[in-house]
Amino acid sequence: MTQLTQRAFDIETTGFNASDAVTVVGVERDLGYQLFAQTASHPTGDIATAVQDTTDEHVRVATYRTEAKLLTAVATYVREQLSPVDVLLVAYNGETWQGGFDLPFLRTRLAAHGIAWPFVDVPYADLLPLIQRLFNTTVDGDADADLVTAYDVLCDGDAGAYDPFDESSEAVTAFETGHYTDVVMHNLADILRTEALSTLAQRYCSKSDFDLKSLTPTIDE
Repeated sequence: MTQLTQRAFDIETTGFNASDAVTVVGVERDLGYQLFAQTASHPTGDIATAVQDTTDEHVRVATYRTEAKLLTAVATYVREQLSPVDVLLVAYNGETWQGGFDLPFLRTRLAAHGIAWPFVDVPYADLLPLIQRLFNTTVDGDADADLVTAYDVLCDGDAGAYDPFDESSEAVTAFETGHYTDVVMHNLADILRTEALSTLAQRYCSKSDFDLKSLTPTIDE
């Protein structure tokens, strides 16, 4: 695992239904973060500048009017920037043996637009089961291991200062009302949380504790 470069990953959506849409996709990259944001029909403003003015992190934000254009751009980025190099894609409840959210949702939306699955030759590990098994995140008797709680208990960082929301569900309303910068900042905060937890796990857990899987499809288009 020391030969693989970590890449934290997270998405935002308009809900949990199969017909809902992806609104933001964020990926950790060398010396910063790449975010893809959908802006629908509202005026976009200068989201990239607003984000950069809010954080000291080096963030690139690309905006798209439709989900299809966003997903096409994400697929191109993955094929050009992730697949050719030795990276380990990590997410928090992105996809586990019990289900997960990000990757199953992304598969459905890519299929809906006829966009080929881009994560070819990309190994993946989910942090949720690892954190649940190997760390204690109990607070006041409540053994909750959601992303925010795990980060707050285990990591000493300021990701929460970048998050404009108390609950992830607020990102749906923010998107619907055109507050795209807030949705992007929430996504960045979750990527920072995921990155920090992955780094922590790599420092305190063995390679065998990470349940790596290949994301290469049976039929590669």
